[in-house]
Amino acid sequence: MPIEYFVDHERKLVLAKGRGTITDQDVFGYQREVWSRPDLAGYSEFIDMGEVERIVLPSTERVWDLALLSADMDPQDRASKFAIVAPEGLLFGLGRMYETYRSLQVRSTKQVGVFRSAEEAFAFLGIEADPRDGSCQGKGGPS
Repeated sequence: MPIEYFVDHERKLVLAKGRGTITDQDVFGYQREVWSRPDLAGYSEFIDMGEVERIVLPSTERVWDLALLSADMDPQDRASKFAIVAPEGLLFGLGRMYETYRSLQVRSTKQVGVFRSAEEAFAFLGIEADPRDGSCQGKGGPS
């Protein structure tokens, strides 16, 4: 699977990692699978796109569509944060586009930040230590 995730219930955090070729279907599938889970409402999110080799989007309009879907799935009574690590140019640019589009959504309760390094992203999330410790292997993680 191009996007794997692990749930850290102790920190109320979803840790995800993209690998290989990512399509818009992969990203929308991840969004729907993870954020339709009621037990994750209000959790913050970290996604590392550093191992993505290629991204396939039919158009940049899909970034707007994703921002709209994501905001519509946000719980309205809880704010959280979403850190995207995108060290490469195109992925960083798409991440910034998503950040901007997400901030324009009235229903969005997630603050988005795009970073070149995991250290910056964890600082944004308010996490001192790197919680990944190899746990982003496989999807779903412990419930």
